Amino acid sequence: MKIPEHGMISLRARHRMVQEQLETQGIQDPRVLAAMREIHRHLFVEEALASRAYSDENLPIGAGQTLSQPLTVARMTQALRLTGNEECLEIGTGSGYQTAILARLCRKVYTIERLTGLADASRKRLRLLGLHNIVCRQGDGSLGWPEERPFDRILVTAGTPVTPENLIRQLGPNGILVAPEGSKNAQNLIRVTRQEDGSIRKETLDPCCFVPLIGAQGWQNEAP
Repeated sequence: MKIPEHGMISLRARHRMVQEQLETQGIQDPRVLAAMREIHRHLFVEEALASRAYSDENLPIGAGQTLSQPLTVARMTQALRLTGNEECLEIGTGSGYQTAILARLCRKVYTIERLTGLADASRKRLRLLGLHNIVCRQGDGSLGWPEERPFDRILVTAGTPVTPENLIRQLGPNGILVAPEGSKNAQNLIRVTRQEDGSIRKETLDPCCFVPLIGAQGWQNEAP
């Protein structure tokens, strides 16, 4: 896979995206904003969509999946409260854009993608971009990655009817999980925190809408 440069896409477009779409909507974490300025979003979509890469919209990435709008990516990332030393598990690699953002903000990222075509393409893309603190796997993300537990952070990038308990069990002390929870057509962003005493605190953040998490601990099939 050759990563296209799309020279028409400028640094100015990334800065404008951050200023107009993120900073005006409550994204304040300076590390998140810096990562969103740095990572070239147009490299994670087909060349025909490159001119729309920095717009406020979801974009198709194939196989019925989408790349979330920049504000959604930033909100989910900010909700994780990253400091830079975390090991993070991402459920749903997709194009790899969110993975790349996490890789700039975490010590190590483990990411799982259910669909083989997307998993192969994102693995190659991330390697070509020189992001070496990422470990990729193809499989059922709803089951997590139990052999690498515990994780400091877990990010679920597909909608789940209920946040899978097995993912919560894979959170380490003071760990944070962020996931879209609700119906197939509308969810709320949920933040789950494992407290010092081991108890679980659950917060409801923003409304959102993601493709469904398909798997043993998610939606059982792709029927509406």
